Amino acid sequence: MKNFGIILLLSLSLLLACKGPKEEKAQPKEKVSLLKDSLLESAVIYEANIRQYSPEGTFNAFTKDIPVLKELGVKVIWLMPVFPISQVKRKATGNTFVSEIKDPKERKKYMGSYYAVADYRAVSSDYGTIEDLRHLITTAHQNNMLIILDWVPNHTGWDHKWISEHPEYYTKNDKGEITDPLNADGSPKGWQDVADLNYANKGLRKAMTADMKYWLTQEDIDGFRCDVAGEVPVSFWKEAIPELRKVKPIFMLAEAWEPELLKGTNLFDMCYGWDNHFLMADIAKGKKSVVDWDAYIKKIDTMYEKDDIIMNFTENHDENSWKGTVKKTFGDAAEIMAALTYMTPGMPLIYSGQEYDLDKQLKFFEKDSIPKTKGQFFRLYEKLGRLKNKYPALNGGKEAAKYTRLITSNDNKILAFSRKKNGDTLFFIGNLSKDKVTFSINLEGHFNKYIQGGDIQLKKEGKILLKPWEYYILSKPTN
Repeated sequence: MKNFGIILLLSLSLLLACKGPKEEKAQPKEKVSLLKDSLLESAVIYEANIRQYSPEGTFNAFTKDIPVLKELGVKVIWLMPVFPISQVKRKATGNTFVSEIKDPKERKKYMGSYYAVADYRAVSSDYGTIEDLRHLITTAHQNNMLIILDWVPNHTGWDHKWISEHPEYYTKNDKGEITDPLNADGSPKGWQDVADLNYANKGLRKAMTADMKYWLTQEDIDGFRCDVAGEVPVSFWKEAIPELRKVKPIFMLAEAWEPELLKGTNLFDMCYGWDNHFLMADIAKGKKSVVDWDAYIKKIDTMYEKDDIIMNFTENHDENSWKGTVKKTFGDAAEIMAALTYMTPGMPLIYSGQEYDLDKQLKFFEKDSIPKTKGQFFRLYEKLGRLKNKYPALNGGKEAAKYTRLITSNDNKILAFSRKKNGDTLFFIGNLSKDKVTFSINLEGHFNKYIQGGDIQLKKEGKILLKPWEYYILSKPTN
């Protein structure tokens, strides 16, 4: 027994010696954000309508195409709302609710509005699981893309738990009833499928900020596109956005134009270029001209601060579903206007299907699907994306490249300007009219035609002929 005790003590000593000093428990690694100002300078943003992107309408069907989006220069993916949609007062079409449809098969067709959120911390099973969404986010990050969620802060669906648990969070009428969103004169906005939130309530502000923070801490989201951000008090954004940025660097897009939402360094980074969109549409219809374009450029220079970013677009989900297709809005001017969204200071947007020459209005309340055949616009967006990604002259973020108007002999129909940064220069010359135009320009030298290929020699007194809606993006030869 004595020998056994000695052996046991020796064995324990050896075991302790092998273990060495006690190791401390590993701490979780801090998340490294991809967000840098340099990424925003050269980024293309893509609005992903998961429901309509594929026949399946799932996260996984979209995820496998993320490398395809990289070919288009996409660096920011905006996911339209991924949350469960309320069953109560679910919209079918127009002012009709699903509950009013008697035929069960017909009723099943209608999936409701993406913007009638039932739960801010869950994902709709129509799109897949939270694990599927995590795979999407990881894949995007592996491809050096940011993922921002479409956030709906102005209202919730009617079966959100706050309706019963926190009715004080909502706007109420004289009878004490929760209302849908109303106009300033008290008339309905037509959004009967959602309940209006009241930001005079401090509890709501804390709860909304906490739900946004959840997606940053738990799911590594890179920011938010905030629906009707201008309908929410600026005072809330001044409280919430700095709190969110304490978690990680984030990118914030406001569905709004108001400069006060971008003022300073701790509010929104980017807003909608609504004025730009409507102006391009009016020029395409012959209602306005290059003179109005010049006035617009001067206007935004005085309206916004130097580090404000404007999102330029010819299409988004609202324009497509409610107003019409790019072809309907811009007609033969569709390509030149798409090019302008890249050449103008700011960040260009591609909406799901635009890259595949989408020529139909996607259904809003029920399942639909985009085409997947690469045609004219895929090739165009591919070229423009490379240009945006690689040329500092197209930087459009916090330190945007300089925009300089070039004088022509017909400044009513011909738009010409240069973009320049760090010694890199690009030129745009375009005919923004339905007429053939012969003109001269105050520009001289030998240039490469980026989109069409080939080159062109310009002389100050020389004449140039451009067909209706024809344009050049020019660069100096590199040799």
